[in-house]
Amino acid sequence: MPRGQKSKLRAREKRRQAREETGHVVAAQATVPEEEESPSSPSPHFKDAPQSSSATGTPSNPQVTGRVRSTSTTTATASNTRFNEGADNQMEEKPNASQARDTTEHWHRSPVDKKVAMLVYYLLYKYQMKEPVTKADMLKNVIQINKNHFHEILQKASEHLELVFGLDVKEVDPNRNTYVLVNKLESSYDGGVSDNGGVPKTGLLMTVLGVILTKGNCATEEQVWEVLNMMGLYDGMKNFIYGEPRKLITKDWVKEEYLEYRQVANSDPPRYEFLWGPRAHVETSKMKVLEFVAKIHDTVPTAFPSWYEEALRDEEERARAKVVAKACTAAMASARSRAMASSFSCPK
Repeated sequence: MPRGQKSKLRAREKRRQAREETGHVVAAQATVPEEEESPSSPSPHFKDAPQSSSATGTPSNPQVTGRVRSTSTTTATASNTRFNEGADNQMEEKPNASQARDTTEHWHRSPVDKKVAMLVYYLLYKYQMKEPVTKADMLKNVIQINKNHFHEILQKASEHLELVFGLDVKEVDPNRNTYVLVNKLESSYDGGVSDNGGVPKTGLLMTVLGVILTKGNCATEEQVWEVLNMMGLYDGMKNFIYGEPRKLITKDWVKEEYLEYRQVANSDPPRYEFLWGPRAHVETSKMKVLEFVAKIHDTVPTAFPSWYEEALRDEEERARAKVVAKACTAAMASARSRAMASSFSCPK
């Protein structure tokens, strides 16, 4: 057989094998919970973050190092991101490909990390079933022979659940080691965050709210998409977890009043920007979103002094509003009591 024909046959065989392997991956994804999509990441590159001074321990300009985590529970991609406070709001570094590949390979080799993935699936199932879970359940059904690594596995699974899905793992009964998953949003409405019975999308919403916060409480559409693109989310491309991103952020969350999406004043051609919607102001706070941003970067909110001061002012305003609301409620209740007492009093 001529050499050129042999080369073509080998190339055709390689393509066939590649298609089969892709088919196996797709089939495998169909059998696991929806967080298996690896291209997405809950960890955007936020701009304008100062760096803590090693000498004083206090935040200082101009940069802080953060770690980018992958949404996939079977990959963990780490990279450094720099932030410059008051700069031009452009993301400066992208994930290092070789570092991501090495980290991914390590993840696949580690039995502990495989148990982390399984525990994430299991806890998500319990959340959707609205059932608590005990340590004994996790040991029996998931961790099994790796019981000596229970705390490490639970901690890593909790990080994934928080940053990807916006769910906090809380121990509600220390005596029985019972845990529940709690959505980061304090729901004031019926229903969740565009869940439709699927996995929560709160982690992505907190990410978008974080982008808006760090851009001066008003982020352009370009700034939001820049972050979403770095997470593997693209306009018009349906995502395994989040669906079609544009519909989610400009339609669903706007309708649910988590986001406000409006045209930039006097823009020609028209440009658009995002703000927090009224429901976001009710169900979360600037401090909670800043804490979420800080966890993405393995640091604390005080590492971002300007945003932290703004979040503190917001907390004070919210506290004053609650005091006023409580006082008004008490005054109304007292007035009703006096009116009822007067109406039932006997005439002299």
